[in-house]
Amino acid sequence: MTYTKRIDGRKLDELRPMEAKAGVIPNADGSAYFKIGKTTAYVAVYGPRELFPRFKQDPTKGLLRCHYGMMPFSGSGERIRPGTSRRAQEISMVMEKSLNPVLDLSAFPNAVVDVFIALPQTDAGTRCAAISAAAIALADAGIPMTDMVSSVAVGQVDGTVLADLDYSEEAYDAIVSDVPVAITHNKKEVTLLQMDGEISKEDLIKALELAKGATEKVYELQRKALTEKFADK
Repeated sequence: MTYTKRIDGRKLDELRPMEAKAGVIPNADGSAYFKIGKTTAYVAVYGPRELFPRFKQDPTKGLLRCHYGMMPFSGSGERIRPGTSRRAQEISMVMEKSLNPVLDLSAFPNAVVDVFIALPQTDAGTRCAAISAAAIALADAGIPMTDMVSSVAVGQVDGTVLADLDYSEEAYDAIVSDVPVAITHNKKEVTLLQMDGEISKEDLIKALELAKGATEKVYELQRKALTEKFADK
C-alpha cells in the first residue's frame, strides 16, 4: 500500500470544499448551484407542465426528465464535444433513477418535470454533484418530496479507501475504483450505486460505510441552502 497521503492533503474521509445555493436562476421554477472542489453544477427545474408528445404521458402521475450536459471547456482533459453524447444520456437516466424514489408526482398526471443540468467546470464527481444540486432545485421548485437525496463518490486508490476522489486520484497510476453513491437522508436508502474500476468486497463495504457519513455532510449543506433561501421569504 503506497497511497497513504492524499495528493491535495485531505484526510481519507474528508470531502473537498463545498458550496451550495438555491434559487440562482430567476426564470426557472426552481434552481440550484452546487460546487465540490472544482466541480460545479447549475440546475434549473421547469414544471410540472404538460408533456409532449402525448403518447409519453402517464394518466396516473407525472414524469421526471433529466437533461445532463458538460460545457465544452469544462473538463480537466480534452475539450468536451458539444451536444448529446452516450455518457450524457447515461447520466441523465441515472439521475432520474436516483431522484424518482423521493418524488411524489401523483398529483400531476400527464405532466413532466424537466431538470436541466449544466457543468461549467469539472474535476471528478460530476454525476454526484449534479444529483445533489438537482435535489435542491426540485425542493426549491416545490415539487413534493418524501426525502432528500445526497450524493458523493467514494472508492479506493492503491488499496486505500477514500471519500470524494478528485481527478488526480482517479488518474493515479495504480489500481483505482470510483464508486458514486446516492443515499436518502431519513430512510438511508441507496438510490445510486455504480462502480468504475476494481475493488475488493471488503474495501467496498468500507467505502459504503464511508459514504454514509459523507452524504450526511452533503445533506447538511443542501438543508442550509434551502433554509437560507426560504428564510428570506
